[in-house]
Amino acid sequence: MLAWTIYVSFLGALAARLAPSRQLARILALLTALASLALSLTALAHWQPGQLLSITDISWIPQLGIRYHLAADGISLTLLLLTGIAATAGILFSWNINERTQEFFAFYLVLIGGVYGVFLSFDLFLLFVFYEIAIIPKYFLIAIWGSVPRGAAPGQEGSQREYAAMKLALYSFAGSALVLAGMVAAWVLSGSATGAHTLSLDALTHANFPVHFQMWAFPLVFLGFGVLAGLWPFHTWAPTGHAAAPTAASMLLAGVVMKLGAYGCLRIAMMLFPAGLSPWGFHVLGFGSWRDVIAVLAIIGIVYGASVALVQRDFKFVIGYSSVSHMGFVLLGLMTLTQIGLDGAVLQMFSHGIIAGLLFAVVGRMVYDRAHTRQLSELSPMRLAHGIPFAAVTFILAAMASIGMPGFSGFVAEFQIIVGAWRTLPWMAAIAGVGILVGIAFTWRALTTVFFGDRAAHAAPDHESREHAHPLPPITIPEKLGSLLLLAATLIVGLYPTILTRLILPSLNSPLFSGLRNGAWR
Repeated sequence: MLAWTIYVSFLGALAARLAPSRQLARILALLTALASLALSLTALAHWQPGQLLSITDISWIPQLGIRYHLAADGISLTLLLLTGIAATAGILFSWNINERTQEFFAFYLVLIGGVYGVFLSFDLFLLFVFYEIAIIPKYFLIAIWGSVPRGAAPGQEGSQREYAAMKLALYSFAGSALVLAGMVAAWVLSGSATGAHTLSLDALTHANFPVHFQMWAFPLVFLGFGVLAGLWPFHTWAPTGHAAAPTAASMLLAGVVMKLGAYGCLRIAMMLFPAGLSPWGFHVLGFGSWRDVIAVLAIIGIVYGASVALVQRDFKFVIGYSSVSHMGFVLLGLMTLTQIGLDGAVLQMFSHGIIAGLLFAVVGRMVYDRAHTRQLSELSPMRLAHGIPFAAVTFILAAMASIGMPGFSGFVAEFQIIVGAWRTLPWMAAIAGVGILVGIAFTWRALTTVFFGDRAAHAAPDHESREHAHPLPPITIPEKLGSLLLLAATLIVGLYPTILTRLILPSLNSPLFSGLRNGAWR
């Protein structure tokens, strides 16, 4: 049944492209996203803790031992649920798309189908194919429908969008090349390790690759996926891509596409090559293992992303760099190598996907599409809390979730990561705490500046007259529904995290992760 999340998305993309009207394309896209979300919720309702559900397993390329194998465990189901929620909300916030509407929703749904495919693939080659399918639509969504800051030189708007789209695509394909190299190496060695060449995740998990092979294959594959996860210093595509993307694409980039990278780090690099996290037996510049190196890069990403967000003048760049900071927590949670830290990392993938999607929806659709500027200095005198109060309330709640306020999903996720880091990497946990404080500062700055700015200090009289003469358009029903969906998701998980932890923890304790538990697990 879960396989239909992929097929329905691709069929919906075809239907939207062939729709005779814009409105029908919107409705078909929304129905497609809702159908996939319903399938994920149905699977969640019938899930048994610790279950690995094999959905489809047939021979695909028998000469190479490649199979069309779809399966799901609790980690997969958690991210399938995230994808369904983010996809549905993104369509609701794209109801205003009038330029090449059918093509927009076709690319959008192809991207969603690729994401579903990655989370369900249990053959490494199949996962790689879906991973590439998810990359291609991102370029077109940004290059064609992207936004640029006001004040761009005439005729340069398209080139700026294409620059951001190309940068994202090149970074993604560069990371994919590293993953492909690791995949080919694993296929070659699988012949001697398992008796037959294969790329089945089940078989590769128990292949017991030589330690020296895992020592170089692990960083190669982890880095390849880490590029898409926003790992510092390979994160620079993220703020540029987020800022240039249309609202729905920004929501998907931060909400689910970056999670593809984090998921690959856990599912492929850490699950297949756990010995790569073991100590080297010597130290270089104070580093004694790849775990130390990645943990430090994650910490730098947390503090750097938050610090840069603190001084940004573009509202969308503030949220873009905050995503880099919050994804640093995911990577830090993975490197704690503790059950609570890994559980927090997966939970943070879900939580950040929901919260970042909501923040980008407010910035891109509610604020920018009405105020026609993203500059904090220009938004401040508008005092948008008076003009669009629903947007102000939504951003306040999203900001509370983003900084880890108790009662929201962000608190549960980051608390587990900090506890896990404190047990094994205490000094890094302390620095991560500093990153949280800086996050509170940039969130408060953005909130007060945009929605409660000082009109007298910044606005000219003619600006005030224009503001009163031309009131901002009200928030639409689709925007309200999308906001309520995302807010409900972060609140439900924040108040009752067991709904997801009962899926994640048994999966981490399953035989698939036995190599990690028996080796580097703390």
